[in-house]
Amino acid sequence: MKQPVDLGHDISIIDVFDLGGENRTGSYVIHAEEITIVETSASPSIPYLLEGLKTLGIDPSDVKNIIVTHIHLDHAGGAGLLLQACPNAKVVVHPKGKRHLADPSRLIQGAKAVYGERFDELFDPIVPIPEESLVVKSDGETLQIGENRVLTFLDTPGHANHHFSIYDPYSKGIFTGDTIGVTYPDLLSEGVEIYLPSTSPNQFNPEAMLEAVDRIEELKVERIYFGHYGMSKNPAEVYKQIRYWLPKYLEAGKQILAENSHLGFEEQSEALFNHIFSMVMKDMKEKVSEKNHAFEIAQLDAEVSAMGIIDYLMKVEVK
Repeated sequence: MKQPVDLGHDISIIDVFDLGGENRTGSYVIHAEEITIVETSASPSIPYLLEGLKTLGIDPSDVKNIIVTHIHLDHAGGAGLLLQACPNAKVVVHPKGKRHLADPSRLIQGAKAVYGERFDELFDPIVPIPEESLVVKSDGETLQIGENRVLTFLDTPGHANHHFSIYDPYSKGIFTGDTIGVTYPDLLSEGVEIYLPSTSPNQFNPEAMLEAVDRIEELKVERIYFGHYGMSKNPAEVYKQIRYWLPKYLEAGKQILAENSHLGFEEQSEALFNHIFSMVMKDMKEKVSEKNHAFEIAQLDAEVSAMGIIDYLMKVEVK
């Protein structure tokens, strides 16, 4: 169990050991009058989250808000289980995600189709959330969690249609989930910042993702709180790298489709993964040692992103 990290401005991050590994997914705790958690990860992460709350001296019954940026299982799969330990909390979700938290049957079916026998290990249980415990926040709506602390919710699709980001003027920061990418804190030990787009299936939309980058940039935030993983105090570099890598991902995907039209989705996704990961590895190897743990996490991200790119391009072709 890692100790929670104080990020300043009354925000802590708890490493919830998503997929059993550290520095992959974080839950943020905002220490306001209404204690607020942003992101839960999947259910196997909830014991780590509860232990982190204990370390911070927080009784789960004092938690008032559990916010999920979107309903992918590595961000919201554990929300129902966490709610059982936080009886006085409400779960705040994007309008397009509410029904899936109330009835997660489609989430479960989709995850089982992808992960098969590993489903229980990675995600079980996915607990339905009672309707009365769900709060929807649409674009521009706010949530007051303290006398001088009001969060604003911004519709930021691109990674998923059911995705919002949460602007916190108190810290001049924004919780972005996956909508403007992922980062790798293990690289910081070697003085390197790398930010990559997260283009997972099946609602990835590059135009919407770039629009989300533009919208967040217009807020002139000083901090970005990523779902994967941690805080960046260098937003300009985040925007720059997402705008650099996203066209490269798409260009590679188009090339793979053109050269391998006879192959199925899985084969094309694997071919694109090899291409993307080779590009990313080349960039990383020029900056950090190959022993860095970030390489393992980047491989997983590249696999998922390749599937999303191929899925998107196939849909565009059909149209």
